[in-house]
Amino acid sequence: MDWQVKSLEELIDSRDPALPLVEKMLAETTRDYELLPPSSDNSRVLSTLQVTTRSTLGAIAYETGGLLIDHGWLRVLGSGHPELPRNLADWNAGRSEGYLLVADDAAGGFFAINGGGLGDDVGALYYWAPDTLQWEPLEIGYTDFLGWALSEQFASFYDGLRWEGWRSDVQSLKADQCFSFFPFLWTREGSVEKSSRTIIDVIEQFEMNVGLARKLDGSEPSG
Repeated sequence: MDWQVKSLEELIDSRDPALPLVEKMLAETTRDYELLPPSSDNSRVLSTLQVTTRSTLGAIAYETGGLLIDHGWLRVLGSGHPELPRNLADWNAGRSEGYLLVADDAAGGFFAINGGGLGDDVGALYYWAPDTLQWEPLEIGYTDFLGWALSEQFASFYDGLRWEGWRSDVQSLKADQCFSFFPFLWTREGSVEKSSRTIIDVIEQFEMNVGLARKLDGSEPSG
């Protein structure tokens, strides 16, 4: 089957853009957030992803530099911004096979859209949980993921991954950093309350997860 690369003009949907839906979600949320303006690299990011701005993923990629939710705990990637220097295109280049990394959190967890490397449910969101080191299906798509992240359900999802005083601790993080725990949270000895917390680069945490998962049981998908 032939697959033709779409031009930027074809990817920008001015008739039915998804940005108003994203803006509506933000207007209705009671959760703390910061919507970052798009970078000058947004056209290249959208062209690399080959998704239209009719999709919420395309809208976030092209119209925003990213989205910081709940005092910066969750970082939803867009076209990049000084406060969130990673973008959807470059962050995934050479790093993800069979999935697209779209967000991550201060506890060292990663969210990805399944492209076939995580299961049969292509297009569904998965969470690489720091307390299991397993990709866990969320059984929702990207649009519902954004809605969920801005809802009251978001806090309960992180029961067991947040500690007393996490809000003030997160203020010391940049959006390309996270906390790394030792003993690891997925070990019997690990816990957010008792393990030591070290600030490291998100890329370092991801690469460490890949190496540990491969060494343990091959849970990191090969794509």
